[in-house]
Amino acid sequence: MSNSLQSRSRALLLEWLSLALRAVDGRARVSAALAAPDIAAMIGGHRGVVVLAAGKAASRMTLGAYDALGPRILRALVITRAGHADAELRECRNCSVIEAAHPVPDERSLAAGARLTAEVERLAPGELPLLLVSGGASSLVEVLAPGVALEELAALNRELLAAGAAIEAINVRRRKVSLIKGGALIERFGGKAALALFISDVPHDDPAVIGSGLAGPVPGDRVRRRVIAGIDDAVDAVRAAASAAGCRVRAGAARFAGDAATLGACFATELAARDTEVLVSGGESTVCLPREPGRGGRNQHLALAAARALRGGAGLTLLAVGTDGTDGSTDDAGALVDGGTWQRIADAGYDGDDCLVRADAGTALEAAGDLVHTGATGTNVGDLVIGLARVV
Repeated sequence: MSNSLQSRSRALLLEWLSLALRAVDGRARVSAALAAPDIAAMIGGHRGVVVLAAGKAASRMTLGAYDALGPRILRALVITRAGHADAELRECRNCSVIEAAHPVPDERSLAAGARLTAEVERLAPGELPLLLVSGGASSLVEVLAPGVALEELAALNRELLAAGAAIEAINVRRRKVSLIKGGALIERFGGKAALALFISDVPHDDPAVIGSGLAGPVPGDRVRRRVIAGIDDAVDAVRAAASAAGCRVRAGAARFAGDAATLGACFATELAARDTEVLVSGGESTVCLPREPGRGGRNQHLALAAARALRGGAGLTLLAVGTDGTDGSTDDAGALVDGGTWQRIADAGYDGDDCLVRADAGTALEAAGDLVHTGATGTNVGDLVIGLARVV
């Protein structure tokens, strides 16, 4: 396959990624949700709105609230990952921004938790809390249960991440040490009416799980909840674009989950069979880390394993990315590999198999020129894999 044709295939996958991210953009989704008649009526019955936003998508979600509500917003607190706050947000009236730690919480996460609970406690009659919650909130904001030290919480997160635990299992453990997760924050509202909008990165789009249940239900609460974006929306956007381009498309019927290397090999095998020209799937893989892992994240690990299975395959290209624009502790979103990736890694002097064993996929993929960097995207619906088995 010529370099020009390979470049066109890679460009097409990145174009479809852009469409997928646009479909789940936090700003647009919140603005549209707040225009819904039932929500508009709820807001209209209050003196004003207090925005409480937490998660990787919190910044753009809050901008969507300002777009829709303008001066009706009395004040806003935005808690997001360091580097994920839009410059525009800092110009918004009465808006405070806290950048905290992810994926392992630190003192900033506790400071954010203290500020969040203080904002809940100062709510006045006629003020409607608008909670904007997205993935990442579990680490970014916390109030610890009595007797639990920050070091214990950080160690718990590291342990679960290194073991390759699924997000559901991680969140269950997190809720046990928290005074705000699992619906505990909602209990502090004391029966006040509230509105909660979610961008979901978890299976079944369950508000009780998103952000470890930061705005999850409790018996008798008066919170109106709505999930406004999830991975299915991103998958549907890719499927529509690929179909419009005349491709035969297979979209995953369910979220993918499990070991990243195994999934990467499976996606590559399916792609090489060429029964379909485009495959697209969303979910979240896991990686069991060695004692001293190298550079990378689960999407880079998946992509490197796929590259090994794709080696030598002409016209085969696969993209694996985190929709929030970050993968693991790196600033790379993931990687875009093809049938020549494995050889490029070897030509650069690296052993791809060794990099997989050491969880150092990022080093190998950087050498191949296959890392993908989007920057913060303003959303977070999990991970997206798109494969193309067609010369375009």
